[in-house]
Amino acid sequence: MEHRGQVIRENISKIISKHGTTREYLLPVLNEADALYGYINENVLVEISEQMDIPIGEIHGVMSFYSFLNSEKQGKYVIRLCKTISCDMANKNRIEKVLEKELEIKFGQTTEDGKFSLLHTNCIGMCDQGPAMLVNDKVYTKLTPEKVFEIIENYRGGKL
Repeated sequence: MEHRGQVIRENISKIISKHGTTREYLLPVLNEADALYGYINENVLVEISEQMDIPIGEIHGVMSFYSFLNSEKQGKYVIRLCKTISCDMANKNRIEKVLEKELEIKFGQTTEDGKFSLLHTNCIGMCDQGPAMLVNDKVYTKLTPEKVFEIIENYRGGKL
């Protein structure tokens, strides 16, 4: 266990040395740590807190504000469906139902095989093209149930 702690300490130290130790660099540090580990667990959180001298509560506040920072392990493909009023008006509810049915999970869950996670997110900047979603960093707009089915099948088959 100590070896793992040392590895985390060294990795976080490298990330912080790239960005800086002041509060203004917390978000880039969190983003990079999230990308490195797939989520920010308690060990990573404590290490960032200690090395940047920022209280854990403050870091939790930042993490809860930014929906792209994960405090739990996510699937290989993280599907984030926009939850704004614009997407609601564009029949986002139909897309939610198709995603839950096709993946056999609810929002906030990950498939048993660890392949897909379903999350809601705030605006992704595609209000004029809703309903919209992200799969990892790829944007999908003007979604229909048929389009969602095709997208899921392509990810399942390794085509995307």
